[in-house]
Amino acid sequence: MRVRAFALAFTALTVIAAAPAAAQAQAASPAAKTAYKAPRTPFGQPDFQGIWTNKTITNLTRDPKLGTRNVLTPAEAEALERATREQVARADAPTPPETSVTDLKNANCGPDGISGFNCGYNQGWKDPGSSVIELYGEKRASIITSPANGQFPPRKAGVQRAANRAMPARTDNPEGFSLGERCLLSFGSSSGPPMLPLMYNNTYNIVQTPDEIVIQVEMVHDVRHIRLNSKHLPPSIKQWMGDSIGWWEGDTLVVETTNFRPEQGLRGGNINQKVTERFTRIGPNKIAYQFKLEDDGYEAPIVGEVAFNRENGMIYEYACHEGNYGLENMLAGARAEEKSGRKVASNASDADGEQ
Repeated sequence: MRVRAFALAFTALTVIAAAPAAAQAQAASPAAKTAYKAPRTPFGQPDFQGIWTNKTITNLTRDPKLGTRNVLTPAEAEALERATREQVARADAPTPPETSVTDLKNANCGPDGISGFNCGYNQGWKDPGSSVIELYGEKRASIITSPANGQFPPRKAGVQRAANRAMPARTDNPEGFSLGERCLLSFGSSSGPPMLPLMYNNTYNIVQTPDEIVIQVEMVHDVRHIRLNSKHLPPSIKQWMGDSIGWWEGDTLVVETTNFRPEQGLRGGNINQKVTERFTRIGPNKIAYQFKLEDDGYEAPIVGEVAFNRENGMIYEYACHEGNYGLENMLAGARAEEKSGRKVASNASDADGEQ
């Protein structure tokens, strides 16, 4: 949905006059980004505790039309946000009473992505937000800040993705489906690391102790444990969400994660993967979240930034498999296709739910 909304809005931007050359250039990262002083916990740490959300309509990768420019003009940002509001209003409109399950007008999920009849999710299930990322007074065009073009770097020749090595054909057995489809781990990279927004369930609860920081992830009720001032486990011990250790650099929490399981990784990453995250509270209601992903399969690291904004309320239980007949039905359908002589798709799943 976000990709489609971004594309529609950017088409509308062609009627906007070009911004001055100075505004078109990529803004340099501020050296002294904020003078805000985070409150302290009773044991002296910067206090990040509470409920936060990273929901945004800013895509992980950048519209190629923007090139190396990652700061939107006010007019561009407003056009994107207005297009999203209009899309949500269309999707929230009542379904015509004459519409039936055989109505094919939305068979391709319509002009607004996965919403409407015959599609996986209607608007009532989605909550991707309606604003682009705002950090340090800048409206961001993509989460990825490096490479400079906001795209994934090229893959190294001959390096196969870990997901393809670790998973069988998609419908051979339950293990062929993605971790999110099997309710083992959040869809996409919601739990991370890196922790990235999806089309819904973008809420996190941070709890701190003197020796550990725990992040409860709304999606698939994942829980990240970050051990402070510790050492990594032996490389032979692979864990969901990897092995995270953290330390403080001033008011910034730095987290380094290694030892990922081969089934997990951003867009089917590789086995030797390391993610370094930096959490900095830059206001009473905002955390600047930066990540650097180093992956043996890419020719360069991937760097990005996301805003975590204070959220009112609480996280409710995410119940995944209760009453979920999806896997059983998909496997049964594949066996029926085999019996009929039809070729069954054999590629591993990339159902990651990202922007």
